[in-house]
Amino acid sequence: MTDWQDHLIVVPVVLPLIAAAAMLLLKEQRYGLKALISLLCLIALVGAAYALLHEAAVGGPAGDDTARIYNLGAWSAPFGITLVADRLSTLMLALTATLAAGGLLFSYARWDRAGPRFHALYLLLVMGVNGAVLTGDLFNLFVFFEVMLAASYGLLLHGSGEKRVRAGLGYVAINLTASLFFLIGVSLIYGVTGALNMADIANKVASIPDHDRALFHVGCAILGVAFLVKAAAWPLGFWLPGAYAAASAPVAAVFAILSKVGVYVILRLATLLFGADAGASQGFGNTWLLAAGVATIVFGAAGMVSARRLEGAAGYAVMVSSGTVLAIAGTAVPDAVGGALFYMAASTLAAGTLFLIAEILARGEDVAASPDDAVFDDEYDDPFAADDVHEVGRIMPASTAFLGGAFILAALVTISLPPLAGFAGKLSIFVALLSGDGAMSPASWTLIGVLTLSSFAGLIALTRFGVAGFWREDAVTPKVRSPEFLAIGGLVLCCLWLSAGAPAGLTYAEKTGEWLASPKAYISAVLGDAE
Repeated sequence: MTDWQDHLIVVPVVLPLIAAAAMLLLKEQRYGLKALISLLCLIALVGAAYALLHEAAVGGPAGDDTARIYNLGAWSAPFGITLVADRLSTLMLALTATLAAGGLLFSYARWDRAGPRFHALYLLLVMGVNGAVLTGDLFNLFVFFEVMLAASYGLLLHGSGEKRVRAGLGYVAINLTASLFFLIGVSLIYGVTGALNMADIANKVASIPDHDRALFHVGCAILGVAFLVKAAAWPLGFWLPGAYAAASAPVAAVFAILSKVGVYVILRLATLLFGADAGASQGFGNTWLLAAGVATIVFGAAGMVSARRLEGAAGYAVMVSSGTVLAIAGTAVPDAVGGALFYMAASTLAAGTLFLIAEILARGEDVAASPDDAVFDDEYDDPFAADDVHEVGRIMPASTAFLGGAFILAALVTISLPPLAGFAGKLSIFVALLSGDGAMSPASWTLIGVLTLSSFAGLIALTRFGVAGFWREDAVTPKVRSPEFLAIGGLVLCCLWLSAGAPAGLTYAEKTGEWLASPKAYISAVLGDAE
């Protein structure tokens, strides 16, 4: 790699940090300047994220899979702070940047002026997520997680109101408890292995003495509970639907990635620490991950059906997406992991889109449609009717047509119906589960059945919200502002782009699953001569 490509790895962390710090020096009235700084920062982050994603897809100089390493201060692992950009982390970077850009654009309609420090908190949230997926050690993982969570506390309360305060108090309490479990788990792991770097820990797992292995497993289990809380796994995820539904629309959209950070860490540690080279620790916790994932899917699907508002259903859809990856991680089937990652990317983008659409539908603004705002004018008139006969139906305003189309696409991705990306991801999961060594196992068939039923549950729920929001006679005409149009349209285009490029996307995701299943390359890239 050239020098600028090497330093590109640190851009997703340093750039939003500098931009957020600069905004704290500006007066609250400088909304326009803050909005411009945030927009330029997000554009740069999108470019950096997709450049790193392309590098991961292409591979190293010989075209092989490898991780891009950045040692801060030239201190190499395991003693220095190491950032690692591999297939999984760059996928998360690209997903975060895309959702963050959509949420930021949407906020320009009004939400960025609904309270102080919105832009600074928003960029700090993005910085925390980027740092969490790039860091190579548990200590800095905790630091970036806390930065992400601290920013999310402020963003959840952004816009004020009793509903947000109530949801915020529960959200803060639950996440602080999870952070305590995080510290306890890391302390036990460090006490056994004497290491915090994830690659270094993975390198030592097989040689842990038998009398210390139980303590190591306890530490990993406690750490896993912390991340299962953050991933909103059942029964630890009751907080998510209410908290996300209470947040403002742009905040809820970017929050869709937060639970996936917990999923990312569980997947990363499970494959690194308990893979084929882990000795007596191989496969530790897989059964629990499978059970938690299946239970989360069932709970999320039932919640979607019972939800009374679209934003609530979108929150439960986020849980279904997280549960799918957790359950597949428990099966330890590389190709199925790849399909689950592709489904996660598509469903997360779709959930973010649903949060934005729900905000517009919930406004209840009774804006009369003007003839200039109409589309398909000639399709709603009876050509054989006399002049004094009323038209067959009402003209569909452009805003309703746009939102309806966006809703249908996001719903199809969420419930995994063909021909969109969600269906491709689930189909890849089914093929992998039916063709692997455990093809006829009860776990594989149970998981296939649960995922299929979750799609039917999503179909019932989202169809009901579509009818209520767009097809009622007394439905109001929604007013869509330009930033909102750009945000929703951009995320929908991303879903379509992911669907059109499903073969290439699935190939990348499946290779990511294979990369995770063989952690030796990751360990070698991080530790180098220190291995």
